[in-house]
Amino acid sequence: MGWRGAALWAAGISAVLVALPWAARGRLPERLATHWSGVSGAPDGSMPMWAAALVPALVWTALVLLTAGVARWDGGTSARAALPAGAVFLVGAQACAVRANLDRADWQEARSLGPGLAVTLAVAAAAGLAGRLVARRRPAAQPRATVGGPSMEIPAGERCVWLSRTANPWLRALTGVTGAGALAAVLAGAAGLVPLPWAAVAPLAVTSVVVLACSSVRARVTERGLDVAFGPLGWPVRRWDVRDIESARAEDRTPAQAGGWGYRLGGAGTTVMLRAGECLVIRPRRGGEFAVSVGDAERGAALLNALAARRTA
Repeated sequence: MGWRGAALWAAGISAVLVALPWAARGRLPERLATHWSGVSGAPDGSMPMWAAALVPALVWTALVLLTAGVARWDGGTSARAALPAGAVFLVGAQACAVRANLDRADWQEARSLGPGLAVTLAVAAAAGLAGRLVARRRPAAQPRATVGGPSMEIPAGERCVWLSRTANPWLRALTGVTGAGALAAVLAGAAGLVPLPWAAVAPLAVTSVVVLACSSVRARVTERGLDVAFGPLGWPVRRWDVRDIESARAEDRTPAQAGGWGYRLGGAGTTVMLRAGECLVIRPRRGGEFAVSVGDAERGAALLNALAARRTA
């Protein structure tokens, strides 16, 4: 994700933090309980409505600025771990606080945060871990190969690797829309504003996960063969052993030829279409062709063909 996308995402989290208490303001006391005793679980601190809405957003803004500064020297690894964890924790804690104050005449009558905060902490930890895994799996910005040329010879004793990655910003945007819809429904239910609408949450969440998995792809050729990994976590993965690949080539394809965007199945085989243009196409010894839209496909095909020829020699 570029810094422009990160800024939009950060602004969206701030908007959610502010909107949660204001959406329920007719059912909340003038001052909201915002701190609870760690021993008794009873509320022991409060803020006026405007402060309860604004302070978490300011904390989030400070976290974004801090991680942006740290990312200058660690390549963004800290941001990819801290920001998802911080976003989940702050939004979850805000939803728990709103629910605890809901339909209470005075902040001192607020409910305990209960298991909601424990669930929030667990999910925040998982989000931070997922962000760190994404940062570790992220390849270099430009595709590269250790050898060049459309047809190549691999010197004895040397190993060659080719790697390329493509992402579709429109599919990622669709993931953001469906994911935001699912999150909004869950937060409204968690805050007690409405009954949890599972009929809306489930389809939106499933759509978000499936589209996210199809929004980016990484192709890698090694001595073993071809790996094609999907999504920001590099999972699921399709693998072909070099002995099972009859031939490979580069070919220009369009979404119209593939039958649309994303993971497309057709009579001639499968195409992973994320952008129009160059594709790496392989012909396995069994089954139809497989094509994936990645840059520098000609060198990837050349390396695959060289490895296959060496195995059969």
